[in-house]
Order: sequence, then C-alpha cells, then structure tokens
Amino acid sequence: MNVDEMIIYEDNHIMVVVKPQNIPSQEDASKDKDMLTILKEYIKQRDNKAGNVYLGLVHRLDRPTGGVMVFAKTSKAASRLSEQIRNGGFEKKYLTVLDGTPKTNKGHLVHYLKKNEVDNIVAIVPSLTTGAKCAELDYNVLDTKDNLSLVTVHLLTGRGHQIRVQMSAIKCPVFGDSKYGKGDKKHNLALWAYNLQFEHPIKQEKMNFIVYPPDDLYPFNLFDINRFLNLKQTPIEY
Repeated sequence: MNVDEMIIYEDNHIMVVVKPQNIPSQEDASKDKDMLTILKEYIKQRDNKAGNVYLGLVHRLDRPTGGVMVFAKTSKAASRLSEQIRNGGFEKKYLTVLDGTPKTNKGHLVHYLKKNEVDNIVAIVPSLTTGAKCAELDYNVLDTKDNLSLVTVHLLTGRGHQIRVQMSAIKCPVFGDSKYGKGDKKHNLALWAYNLQFEHPIKQEKMNFIVYPPDDLYPFNLFDINRFLNLKQTPIEY
C-alpha cells in the first residue's frame, strides 16, 4: 500500500489514514519506518515544504493492528482531538477474530491492567495495584465458524494491548496472538480498527470513518463482514 492509498480524508486540519498491519504508529526501539514518519516525509515531499513538517499523533494502534487513524496537522487540532479522547468523545471500534467462542454473544468486560515496560507485556492485576489502570470494552459476536468467532469490540478506554489481554482473560484470545494467545508468527494478528468517530476539531462536525480489513486478509476473509454490519465498504460520513 503506497501513501496515497493510505489517506482516506485530508483537509487543512486533520489527516485520516489506514495504517497497515505491522507498521508502528510512531518510532519504537526497532527503528523500523513508522506511520508518523512516513506521513511527515510524504507531506514534505508532496507539498514541497521547507524545514520540519508538523503532524500530531493523538492516538495509537499497536504495531500488529491495522486500521483507521487520525493525525492532526496543526497544534490546535491536536489539542482539541486529545481533549475529546480525555472526555470520551472519541469512539473506536474494532473487528477481531477470536480463537473460540465467548460464553455470551454480547458482553461488557472490566479489568485492571498494568504494563511491564521491560517485557512489553500487559497483565491483569487487582484494582488496588500501584499503576493499575481500568480497562473497559463491549463486545458483540457476529458469527462463528470452525471454532473461530467474528467479533466487534467497542473500546470504552484506550489501554495498550487492551483487547488482546481482555479477550485472552475470557479464554478466547485474538487469532494469531503469540503473546497472549496460542498463535504463531505464520499469521497476522486478527485485529482491525474499522470505525473511528470524532468531532472535527475546527468545523465541529461529527465525522465517521469506516474501513474494513483487506478482502484477502485471513481469517477475516472467512466471514461475510458486510452482511453482518450492513454497511458499504469504506463509507466516509461527515
């Protein structure tokens, strides 16, 4: 996917893109090319800009997770989007395929999580543990096939590795998750940020972006996603 294909909406204030799987949101210890750097270099070359290009990272997707992200093109836009995140006005929904089937088709999960920075592993801990952060999500099972489940997840908090850890806690880890499940490195992690909703930081219009996983992405391609969500591919509403 080239950069032009990644960008699904852009104006003077924000840039909405599709992050491919296995690209970091920002620079990490691997020093592999990350989305923030890729986009800044693209803008600099496309617009023939001198000096540094401003692009604000206001939220992240874990490296193995693909899907829709928004970047701020001005500091004012970055500040207002960050405020929406803090105030709960920034909605993120995911599609995932789980190993196994949850006991209930719909559920609300609440756990307390703490990250081991050395090992980059997040664990569920008692609520009073120093450094523990509350993690909440809602999930809905759309379909099951061959002991796999297609599930939508609505994040109510934004903790690192949250979906992976909480689904593993109910014995239905994300397919392909070698860290919290039974996956191996033969398959990508089956986690995709498909829906992002927020208020435009300047125009104050409600914006809604929906991007499905690529048609050939296994194991999502085992399911008829459009049938279950009743949505057209990649609608952009605002």
